[in-house]
Order: sequence, then structure tokens, then C-alpha cells
Amino acid sequence: MRTHAQAVVIGGGVIGCSILYHLTKLGWTDVVLIERDELTSGSTWHAAANIHGLHDSTNISRIQHYTMGLYKELEQETGQGCGVFQPGSLYLAQTEAREHQLRLQAAKAKLYGMNFHEVDRAEAERLNPLVDYDGIRCIMWEPDGGNVDPSGVTQAYATGARQNGAEIMRFNPVLATEAQPDGTWIVETEKGDIRTPWVINAAGLWGREVAALAGIELPLQPTEHQYFVTETIPEINAMDRRLPSVADRDGEYYLRQEGQGLLVGAYEKDMRFWAEGGTPLDFAHDLFDDDLERIEDNMMRAIERVPVVGTAGIKRVINGPMIWSPDSNVLLGPVPEKKGYFCCNGIIPGFSQSGGMGLMVAQWIIEGEMQYDMFPWDMARFGAWATQGAAGKTFTKERVRDQYANRFKIHFPNEERGAGRAVRTRPVHDLQLEMGAVMGLNYGWEHPLWYADTPGASDTDGFTRQNWWDPVGAECKMLRDRAGIIDISNFAKYRCKGPDAETWLNAVFANVMPKAIGRSCLTPLIGVRGGIAGDFTVTRLAEDEFWIIGSGMAERYHARFFNAVPCPEGTVFESLTDSVCGFNVAGPDSRKLLQRLTNTSLETEDFPFMRSQRIELAGVDVLALRVSFTGDLGWELHCAEADQLRLYTALLDAGKAFDAGPVGGRALMSLRVEKGYGSWGREYSPEYWPQEVGLDRLCKMNKEFLNKAAVADVLKNEMRERLVLLHLDGAETDASNADATGGEPIFKDGQGVGRVTSGAYGYSVGMSLALGYVKGVENGDIVDVMVLGLPHKARVLAEPPFDPKGQKLRA
Repeated sequence: MRTHAQAVVIGGGVIGCSILYHLTKLGWTDVVLIERDELTSGSTWHAAANIHGLHDSTNISRIQHYTMGLYKELEQETGQGCGVFQPGSLYLAQTEAREHQLRLQAAKAKLYGMNFHEVDRAEAERLNPLVDYDGIRCIMWEPDGGNVDPSGVTQAYATGARQNGAEIMRFNPVLATEAQPDGTWIVETEKGDIRTPWVINAAGLWGREVAALAGIELPLQPTEHQYFVTETIPEINAMDRRLPSVADRDGEYYLRQEGQGLLVGAYEKDMRFWAEGGTPLDFAHDLFDDDLERIEDNMMRAIERVPVVGTAGIKRVINGPMIWSPDSNVLLGPVPEKKGYFCCNGIIPGFSQSGGMGLMVAQWIIEGEMQYDMFPWDMARFGAWATQGAAGKTFTKERVRDQYANRFKIHFPNEERGAGRAVRTRPVHDLQLEMGAVMGLNYGWEHPLWYADTPGASDTDGFTRQNWWDPVGAECKMLRDRAGIIDISNFAKYRCKGPDAETWLNAVFANVMPKAIGRSCLTPLIGVRGGIAGDFTVTRLAEDEFWIIGSGMAERYHARFFNAVPCPEGTVFESLTDSVCGFNVAGPDSRKLLQRLTNTSLETEDFPFMRSQRIELAGVDVLALRVSFTGDLGWELHCAEADQLRLYTALLDAGKAFDAGPVGGRALMSLRVEKGYGSWGREYSPEYWPQEVGLDRLCKMNKEFLNKAAVADVLKNEMRERLVLLHLDGAETDASNADATGGEPIFKDGQGVGRVTSGAYGYSVGMSLALGYVKGVENGDIVDVMVLGLPHKARVLAEPPFDPKGQKLRA
């Protein structure tokens, strides 16, 4: 057994073996995998192992597409069979919403060269004659869908990794993982210790326990899950081909051929948690007692759709454990607080994602960053609020309950599920609820999305305009005509103070830090591949003190970049997000509103755009910044959390004279899209180069900064695509009653040219708008945006429709 390795993977399931294999494919051969029992122990061996390519997330679709194509290559490379069956998959839509979802996925498939398209009933009956298609609105066909052999795939990854020089140690429990002063780790096992710079936790059902060895708490919870396999079905036995699987997600079951029978599984409402206090260490190839009564409702729907299920005997029942994160996505990435510790835990569709997931992990560890922006998978999307205290533990458990029981429920645009909330609230929370606020979730924080006429309202969900569309429009018009008050407490807020604060910030960010006290600048944060890892506003408060504002949902994600540049001794960089709250007061009357509460002159000559001052507002000490994400005249006001309620009530009272009031996050989305402003996680991500998003002018190449060499390389290149603003012509009166929301493909003359990143109705300009990336398209060109998966004519705008010259912002 080796005593040193470039990386140690803990866990011998399909994901751990895929990671090991991909590390070797990218050139690391001195790598080791440690498994406490036999390979596939835990949840891998009993998985249904279905494979499919399409997902609502474009990048997850790319990863699944890669995985599906990898299995046959693995067989050829290793000689180990993966048991690949690809008879295809039929996707059924019983509802209008499901039809919208499938049509949008078909449009994405066309854009990215994947095979997923609509078929008529006659063709569907030919493909799978056992299905009753009555009541089906839309049928999509994925020719490459199917299933694999769980053990075969795992062994193929393991064989490939061994052939490339990796070592696999079975029946060797990990006893401890100890961080060393030099940044490496000692992995202590029953058979000896290994020193390594990288520990990779891919321990499946034991992900929590392995993480705890390093002092890490992960938001994970196992559940039971059942499927059954029928006896031989005569109709199948008489066929000379394999039947395609059936994805009837409105029916809340899945079904495919297994042998000469059918495998049928379900995610039932009456779900069961397992191992809430910890996964037993002696659990391996074990199953639970059958409990088919729990899935009876799902099975009745399966029988109604595929009648032979009801006449076939049951050959065997599999009731085994799965382990879930709060949103059912993997927890992936380096732990920001632990150098050299990588997590890959909580995987549900493992056999659709195993190859792509292994590749992403290997890229991140060896190259420093993945080729795709996978923030929906990044473990940094959850913080301690999801694991610690009663509220955190309740959040994780109740979110897992919701994810399991609604596994096949559509994740609608702008959807906010209420399970496990509220976790983190501010002092104004109760007052906002009394005013009719409908809340959203941002990195655990409750924040107002929109304001209903009466308290207790909630969102409706769908792909078309919902119950909040008109109220959000009223908020936008109020702010544009008069003034609005937006709670921005969920923005990430940092302070850097010390004699070398300016030097350190210049070493981190691409722009030059402000020289004069009270000045602000916008600056990108550059990723390892030269893309946009973040965008920040930096303000100089004093000779030795700066204030930094960034994306709230990315605070833990961005910690990795800040940690990459050592902070000089005597200089402190700290997050103030928990202790500081904020409001944006914006609109043409915002100056007059605020002037009633302060003796400080807010006139432009005294308080210009992109300046800051510490002022007293309604008796509250605030840091006031003359900036606004609305694109309108406005100020951001930051105060101590203890003063938030006092400041808010004063702002609301002062606003009454101007018929101004509260504005939520949905209105802010519309207002910033009208102005063509990008936001992190949508328009800005490590996948996009500075010149493609219009931020290259903020990358000052005459100084050193984090990942400067990478951005220097990409700035030499021609743009692959560019960020544009589109006006969906006629969408204001379109019978589809829908706007773009993000992810919709863009076509020109039938050819894919891009995709939408954000979309909203611009109430103050009377236009349905979308931000997106395109290639080979000029300003003024007409393109098709696939809203609801159907073509909607759109024009590429040369400038934003609201205040294109920025005169209102600087008024």
C-alpha cells in the first residue's frame, strides 16, 4: 500500500471509481481509492441505473450527455462490460406545464446537438405498444435513453483506473483524516496511513461520517426507496427487441424493461427517512423490508398507463437507501474552509451523471477549475445555516422530504418551495410579512420577492405569467415614477481594514482600487480559466479601510478566491453579511425622500454618482453609497442589523409623502434587465470571458491580480459569443402569456446561435426582454427565442430601452 499519493478518494461506489478513473485520464497516476467494504457497497449495487441525457439545467444536460456516451468507450478501453442497454426513452406529458417543459428541453437538445424530439402517437405505439397513450398531450423520444449494469459500470471505472496506474484498497476502513501544518492530509486506515494534498470524500451513504472525521458537517439525509421487478410478461417475451423506457413524471413513477419483465419504481408521498443519527458502519449489501403499500397510489397510476403491470406477478422488491442533499443535487467542490478537502456527496441520478461528475472533479483538482459553470452543484451553495442548530437540521430534513416526495414535480422558473423555512431572518421580517411580502430564499436568508395586497399570499407556479406578474409591475412603475424601497440585506458585505488593505485588494481583484476616500469602483474577480468568477463594488472608506459588496448566494463560493491570496499580517478581511443590513432607495423622488431624514446634502454636487459617505439617516448611522442596481437615481444604505427596523420604518414613513413604498426582488430583476445589467450566476460566470460580458475595460493589465495570466490569454482571443439584450417583439400581446426566464435557446434562420441567461417583462418600457449570449448575430437582427419551447421573434437591441445614456442614474 502506498504511503503517499497525489489524491486519495474515499468511497468505492460508482462516483468514487469514476473520479479515480478521470484523475488518471487527466494525467494523475499516483492516486488511491480506499473502500471500507467491497466496491459498489451502499447504494450503488441496488440502483435502478437508468440513464437519460436531458435536464432542465443546460450544463447538467451536457454532463449527462457525456456520461451516456462514455459507457461504450469504457467497455472498449477496459474489456469490462457495462451492461449498456439503450432502447430509448419515451417522455410523456399529461399536463400543459409538462408539455412546456418537454418542448423547452427539445429546443435545448437541438441547440446542443442532442437527440431528443417529438413523435406522434402512432410512432410511440410502434416503439412501445404496451403503453396506453390516451390523455397524453405530447410525446418526446430520446433514442439513447436506457439503463446500465451498476456493478459493471463501477468495475469498468475501477479497471480503467488500475490500468492507468491507480491503486484501489478494498476492505480498508478510513479511521481518521488529519490536516497537517503544511497543507497536506494524513488519511489513517486500518492498513496504514497515506499522506496526500487532496482528500476526496465520495463515501456515498457514509458521506456525513467521513466528512465528520475532518470536522465538516454536510447537509445530507438518507431515505428508503423502493422499486420492483415483475415476472416474465408474455407480450415482452414474444418481442424480438427491447422496449424503450417510459418517463411518465406526471404519473410519479418510472418504468423500464428488466429481463422479460418490467422494473417499476416510485417516489411516494409517504416517504421514510433512514439513519437520521448516522449511517451504520456495518451496513453494506443490505436492504430493508418490503413496504409496497406505501407506493400503491403510484403503482395504480402505472397500471392505468401500462395495463400489463397490473396482471404481472412480482418477482422481487428492492427497498434500499439513497442519500439526499436539500435540493437533490450533488454537494460538489473543495470545502472553502479546508485546504485540499473535496466533497462529492448526495448523488441521486448517479448513473446518468457519473462520468461527467468524475470529469468535473478531476478538472477542478488538477486544472483548478471545471470547464462548465456548475454552481447548482457547488457545495458552497449551502452554509452552516443548513446543518447547525435546530433550524438548520429541520431545513435539511424537510427539504429532503420535499425533494423525495416531489421528485418528478417540475421545477418552475422563479419557483420558491416552502419546506424547512424560515431558517435565517432579519429584524424587519415580521413587518414585511404584515405588509404582504411573499418571501424567497437566498443563501438561507428570507427576503421579499413581491408584495401582495393582503398578508399570507403565496406564489403560483408555472412557465407562463403568474399571480405576481401584475403586483410586480405596480412595484416597478412606483419606483420608476416616484420611489421604491428595496431590502438588499441579502447582498454579501465585506470589510477590509489595515495598512495593506489596498495592496491586498489590488492583488485579488482585476480593477484598480479607488484612490480617494469616498470613491467606488466596479471590479471583476477572475477565475482560473480567465472567466468572470464574480463582480463586486468596492468603496474606499478611509486610507486603510474598504467596503466590498458582492453576490449573497455566492459568499461561500467566493471565499475560495479570497483564501487563494494570503492576507498580509495586520490587515483584516471579514464578512459583515450577518451583522449588517441594507436598503436601496431608488427612483426620481429618492433624493427628496431621503433628504427628509438627513441633514447631509444629497445633491449631485455634494454627493455624486459612485461616491459614498457615512451619514446619519433618521437618527441611524448608515454607510450611504450612490449606486443602484435598478439603473435609476438611488442610494444603497447599510446599517447595523440592530438598527434595521428603525431605519426601515423611517423610510416607509417618509415614503408616504411621495406615494412610495416597498419593492421586492422580482421587480429588481425586471428593473435591472431593462437597463441591461448582468448579474452573477446568470450573465456572469467563470464560463464567460471579460470581453464577452463587456467587463474587459475593468481588467487592468498594468498590475498583478489573481489569475491575471489566464485573463491575459483569453483577452487575446476573439469573442466566442457576446452578451446582448433582446426585445421579444409582440410578446406583450402574445397569447402564450409568457416571458423568457433563462435557459431558452436562441435560433437564427433555424441555426442555434445562443441562449437566454435572464428574462423579464420591462414594465416601465412596455417590452418583454431577455439578456443572453449569441454568436454571429448583429444589433438589429431578428432571432427566435424558444419561450415555452416555441419560437418567439426577438430583436437584438443596440442599447438598453431604459435611460440608455445613464442620465437618470447620475441626475
